[in-house]
Amino acid sequence: MNLKGVLYALSFVTLLANSVSAQDKKSAREKYNFNYGWKLNIGDVEEAQNTNFNDKSWTNVNLPYSWNQGEAFRLDISHLSTGVAWYRKTFQLPKEAVNKKVFIEFEGVRQMGEVYVNGKFAGRHENGAMAFGIDISAFVNPFPQENVIAVKTDNDWRYKEKATGSGFQWNDKNFNANYGGIPKNVFLHLKSKVYQTLPLYSFLGTTGTYVYATDFNIAEKKATVNVSSQVKNEEAKTVSAQLKVSVKDMQGKEVASFLGDAISLAPNEMKDLKASKALQDLNFWSWGYGYLYTVTSELVVDNQSVDKTEIRTGFRKAEFKNGMVYLNDRVIMMHGYAQRTSNEWPSIGMSAPAWLSDYSNSLMVKSNGNLVRWMHITPWKQDVESCDRVGLIQAMPAGDAEADVTGRRWEQRTELMRDAIIYNRNNPSILFYECGNESISEEHMKEMLAIRNTYDPYGGRAIGSREMLDSKVAEYGGEMLYINKSAKLPFWATEYSRDEGLRKYWDEFTPPFHKNGTGGTTHTNVNGTKVADASAYNRNQDTHAIENAERWYDYWESRPGTGERVSSGGVNIIFSDSNTHYRGQENYRRSGEVDAMRIPKDGFYTHQVIWDGWVDTEKPAAHIIGHWNYEKGVTKDITVISTADAVELFVNNVSLGKGIQSKRFIYTFKNVVFKPGAIKAIGYDKSGKKVCEKEIITAGKATGLKLTAIERPGGTLANGNDLVLVQVELVDAKGNRCPTALNMVNFEVTGQGTFVGGIAQGPDNYIGASSLPVECGVNRILVRATEVDGEIKIKASSDALKGDLLTLRTIKTDIEKLSQQMPNENLPSFMEKGPTPNTPSFTRTRTAVGIIGAKTNSNQVEAINSYDDNELTQWSYGKSDDAVIEYELEREATINQVVMKLAGWRSKKYPVRIFVDNKKVFEGSTPLSLGYVTLDVKPTKGKKVKIELIGNAKNSDAMNLVEITGKVDEAGLKSDKNIQKLPIVEVEFYEPIQ
Repeated sequence: MNLKGVLYALSFVTLLANSVSAQDKKSAREKYNFNYGWKLNIGDVEEAQNTNFNDKSWTNVNLPYSWNQGEAFRLDISHLSTGVAWYRKTFQLPKEAVNKKVFIEFEGVRQMGEVYVNGKFAGRHENGAMAFGIDISAFVNPFPQENVIAVKTDNDWRYKEKATGSGFQWNDKNFNANYGGIPKNVFLHLKSKVYQTLPLYSFLGTTGTYVYATDFNIAEKKATVNVSSQVKNEEAKTVSAQLKVSVKDMQGKEVASFLGDAISLAPNEMKDLKASKALQDLNFWSWGYGYLYTVTSELVVDNQSVDKTEIRTGFRKAEFKNGMVYLNDRVIMMHGYAQRTSNEWPSIGMSAPAWLSDYSNSLMVKSNGNLVRWMHITPWKQDVESCDRVGLIQAMPAGDAEADVTGRRWEQRTELMRDAIIYNRNNPSILFYECGNESISEEHMKEMLAIRNTYDPYGGRAIGSREMLDSKVAEYGGEMLYINKSAKLPFWATEYSRDEGLRKYWDEFTPPFHKNGTGGTTHTNVNGTKVADASAYNRNQDTHAIENAERWYDYWESRPGTGERVSSGGVNIIFSDSNTHYRGQENYRRSGEVDAMRIPKDGFYTHQVIWDGWVDTEKPAAHIIGHWNYEKGVTKDITVISTADAVELFVNNVSLGKGIQSKRFIYTFKNVVFKPGAIKAIGYDKSGKKVCEKEIITAGKATGLKLTAIERPGGTLANGNDLVLVQVELVDAKGNRCPTALNMVNFEVTGQGTFVGGIAQGPDNYIGASSLPVECGVNRILVRATEVDGEIKIKASSDALKGDLLTLRTIKTDIEKLSQQMPNENLPSFMEKGPTPNTPSFTRTRTAVGIIGAKTNSNQVEAINSYDDNELTQWSYGKSDDAVIEYELEREATINQVVMKLAGWRSKKYPVRIFVDNKKVFEGSTPLSLGYVTLDVKPTKGKKVKIELIGNAKNSDAMNLVEITGKVDEAGLKSDKNIQKLPIVEVEFYEPIQ
């Protein structure tokens, strides 16, 4: 060891000894859970800011708590109550807080929050979407004096920023469910006068601690862990400061400890202190593998430990290239959900305990979704951290509505993106920053990229926007609904498959016999215009699940491995039924693959089958859509969703033969006659080997109820805010769920719990009702624990059936006004999928043959647009005679497939003839699609491919994608006056794998 190394080691030993001594002197806690002991008043009371105001008549609440959360799913989003509400809390600082800095952190207030401490105005936050912090050191009284904090909130949809008079683009009645007040967590921080700052830029102007990894070697499980922590000196003297970093694994074992360089900090100076070390044997965060480390950044000043920050984070490598997304060096195709950021539940809105967020978000992973694209609004930190634990990739927006904006409204968006990046840059699950729900200008994209590069240059995250298909700045893109392909940036669809359907509706053969199209929208838009007829969107579970499989096929067909230009996937809208805009007779969105209580629909299991893999299918599976409890004489088509190569159906062990395969995953069995017993699907590979099996049995007559509790891991906390999710099923004598039951169930909750409720189709959606029906034989309610530990008894009864009783015991916990138990404390990670596999995620299925030129008699200069890897350019034949274009290939090849994106792809069929070296290989009409069509042609060797239009394009409305506003997307058709014949957006030629 050299002299420098010896001195470093000695200083480290000295530092450790001093740190132990210092720990005895400093405060035992630097961050407190500030959620307990609040009072609420709905309505404006001007005097409420005053310290001596009498709030004894106010309602006692524990946060997070939105004052109008009881309206969730009972009212249309546009009718949720708005107005002013006040929150107040009286508290004492700890004895150890003398001469400390005191900060309060709000994870979010909707829409505006004015904070008063001991009668003095401390600050106002107005964007309603993001966390903020306030330095209240100058306002608080030391121990044992009391302090009063009062927060005035205003969730008016039309709220205007006081300084500018500007509204906020994302405060929108279509999608941003308005849960007012303080619907998120609040924390109190105590800091020394020299301290590591908080990642709360608004008000505080600070960026906190940034933890990131570099120099990845995935195969050898190595990376360099870097810590950069912003430190501020508020002492009156210059100090010498350095970082001491500890890294602990999920078992709490320290795997590394290292020091940064010492630097001097003058009074009121703020600098970034850094430390780094190369680590080995790392477990990398991955999809469905929420492996997290605790990185403790300890601030040492003049050899004394004065401040400590804990960051729960994970390490993973991400790249965005070749049209694909790479996670830990393995290509991953995006498949998941465009979920409303509110992520709400009936009767509680978005204010769910942290474990319930984990439960909901882990279901996305269990359905084999790997990505959640939070829509329009920056997600709540609780959901961000939850996705870290469950291994769910996130696309994080800032805030917007549907279009680019200018002036102050654009500035608001950049400020929100800055704050959100700083606040969430240590969360490994975030892979994408979304700058807009619709394309933004290149100048605006450059601004957003600069923000990312300033505050998160090493996080391995792509920044982009919806669309941005020809952007030179964005790092990813993708439209809604349609298939985009690229050889450069990854393109994935930001939302698709908008259809809706209640979980209650199995099919048209099961009560209440819901046929497709029933319940088309009759309401009006929030702007007063009538909603276009949306009958085509309204489905039952059967056809909704089939639609999900059909829509995904278009993305799967263009998956990585199918050429140089590929799709990186897409996200289905939405995961759980949402209290947002809708297209049916219910006043909430029913597009979810689970309902509002997170009970799976058939679409959940459909996705579980078709998404089982990073790109290619990794475990063949099958799902029979529907149930097997029909009335005698019912004959219906049975659909099996499977990734097997063939599927055989059996009824009571009698084979009905192999199903008709379509869209790769859909197997149809026509006119199956119901016979009580069992229906079974067996899947086979190409060699005829059995690879998967699924069976459904006929349930007997309902005899009783069955209650099951879904609780916080480790048990329900007696904190006045924790919840139990209670499932009720109607079962037969053998305990099988009766899938067609619609019986009313009565609930009674006694002991240390209170009834919250559930949801069902009926008056006010049964919100808050203690009697509600099961749907498809099952339903769920929420029960809230009181602040006193003890037993909760939940009793369920139904006419002529045996009832059930569930007894739970709640656990005493810290509910002090400065609680030391954090909301997400001790919550486990979801690890079921294991580390990133070291095998390839796909097998190449064909070889692309490049194009070096094209000849045509019309618009020759634009011919290159048809193969330029830019979907916003196209070539079309503008003359009145037959449209013809001939492509020259880079080499002679045996062409067996021609792939095209033709303008008007979802509504126009083009009759075409294709030649390879003047040999006809195809004649017919192109099918409708959500983008690209694949034409199998007679395998023919050649170097030139000619495509000609042999008739007029025919219109079709078979793919009805009318917007809720009535707007019909033209899918690439241009509105100029020139005749457009055979408009080719992109064309590709393929040969078989050699």
